Amino acid sequence: MATFYDALTDELQVFIEQQPIFFTGSAPADGRVNVSPKGMDSFRCFDARTVGYLDVTGSGNEAAAHIGENGRLTIMFCSFTRQTLILRLYGRGEVARRGTARWAELIDRFTLLRGARQIVVLHIDSVQTSCGYAVPIMEYVRDRDTLVKWAGGQTDEELVAYRERKNTRSIDGLPTGSWLLEGH
Repeated sequence: MATFYDALTDELQVFIEQQPIFFTGSAPADGRVNVSPKGMDSFRCFDARTVGYLDVTGSGNEAAAHIGENGRLTIMFCSFTRQTLILRLYGRGEVARRGTARWAELIDRFTLLRGARQIVVLHIDSVQTSCGYAVPIMEYVRDRDTLVKWAGGQTDEELVAYRERKNTRSIDGLPTGSWLLEGH
């Protein structure tokens, strides 16, 4: 049975801290729904109604485009251990881009990863838990280092150029605001 909360409880924040993976879900008013897996110890609870993750350079920038269009964002955590729980955070997203005052305010809460492009903040409207009884039990081995290694092999200029080529528009053609990433 699903249970709804207005905010994260202390117990749910502890659960979040224990999860090596989370998923983001966003969608434009007209276009594809995007679901993305995230990891690399990039998620933080700021308080019971505000969370965020350090978003690194990737092949797309869908959440930023969708947040810019309509603000909607869902984040899901799912236990793959013997503890059964699915946790969904519903709310309004905010993108704190590099070089902005909001970035400077938040970045000290994270371990800065090479290739970090923005911090995605979720202002929580509601929290839902459900059983997760059908989720398989799986073992966490380690984070992949492929993305960090790739970014480490790029100069700052090459990272900017990559984001300009790959991250300025969503797959449905929406602007992502990524031209603001480097302050130009």
